[in-house]
Amino acid sequence: MTPPQHAVAAADVVVEEVTGASGRDAFVRFQLEHYAGDTNFVPPIVAERRDFIDPKVNPFFEQARAAFFLAKRRGKTVGRIAALVDSRYNRFHDSRDGFFGLFESENDPGVAAALFERASSWVKDAGMRRLVGPVNLAFHHDCGLLIDGFDRPPSMMMPYNPKYYARLVEASGFTKMKDLWSWELLGLQGLPDKVMRLAERVRARGDVRVRRLDTSNPEADIRRIKAIYETMLKPGFGFAPMSDAEFDHLVHRVRPVILLRPELSFIAEVDGEAVAFGITLPDTNLALKAAGGYLFPFGLAKLLWAARKIDRLRVLLFGIKDGFRRRGIDALLALETFQAAQKLGYASGEMGWVLEDDTLINRTIQATGARRIKTYRIYERAVEQA
Repeated sequence: MTPPQHAVAAADVVVEEVTGASGRDAFVRFQLEHYAGDTNFVPPIVAERRDFIDPKVNPFFEQARAAFFLAKRRGKTVGRIAALVDSRYNRFHDSRDGFFGLFESENDPGVAAALFERASSWVKDAGMRRLVGPVNLAFHHDCGLLIDGFDRPPSMMMPYNPKYYARLVEASGFTKMKDLWSWELLGLQGLPDKVMRLAERVRARGDVRVRRLDTSNPEADIRRIKAIYETMLKPGFGFAPMSDAEFDHLVHRVRPVILLRPELSFIAEVDGEAVAFGITLPDTNLALKAAGGYLFPFGLAKLLWAARKIDRLRVLLFGIKDGFRRRGIDALLALETFQAAQKLGYASGEMGWVLEDDTLINRTIQATGARRIKTYRIYERAVEQA
């Protein structure tokens, strides 16, 4: 059988590793230039993205290392990619996986192939056997390549890319590893009767107490959430444990939004023990887009003005402690969240991502009346192909 033909690196493309503050700045700013004119693109805040990829700022790099590359053709930047190795992930999953992320490219298979070859070579030199991605920079950040659902902007902390990216990735020899699904629930349609009845039965039993996140001491509840999250981790696909520093860093990013609408974040307790949580936030991407990537001199004012009109939610985190599933606690949390969202006047909410083969969670979400709106794909390729 003739082996499949893969795209080859364009001879006139040079891939350079960037270092230092100026290099990271160029790496970040290319994304804004690349998406100029795309009405669905939500520009990230440049200063935040610079910190995100700075090993001296982001505690993710305490047990991971990365290299950042720009592809240039005749001096013009035409693409970018990050290559990384997460030692904590590989220990937890007993794997030798390297990752690519933060991938952007012109619609040119030769440019993409040059970037992937450089990323593959880098992770291979680090002793890795497989290149997986896009992961930006870990599974608890945004990850996956959008392959279905291009008709709307992304929700907060979800990726976005042009439709042609899948063709570029697959032309470079990558194959599907796993799909991730995103769901939408419209506020006007209400929850199905069977979910309402189950939630009310659980509430009537009296052994489950659902309360709002304690805004007077949110750090204590956040620690409880982390403890629940860690019981849910299993060696398999995706998530790996986070250090306290990394978890705190992630919380620091979303804490102002949590406190903006604390009515939407809940913890479920059984006999005083925190066993489940649901963290739902206003979808700040609707306001972030107005800032155009910069908070100053006018971006912050535009962001705050646009934030007044947010009518969409993002279910950011939802989890049930191992051993407490199938008790209807998820239905009760869904009901409490839905009723709070209705009271506050939100029109819809996005839930995701969820693994395509997590049957229990997908059935639970579908039972609320939600519909699947987006698919993100994780790809893999043996590094020996580089």
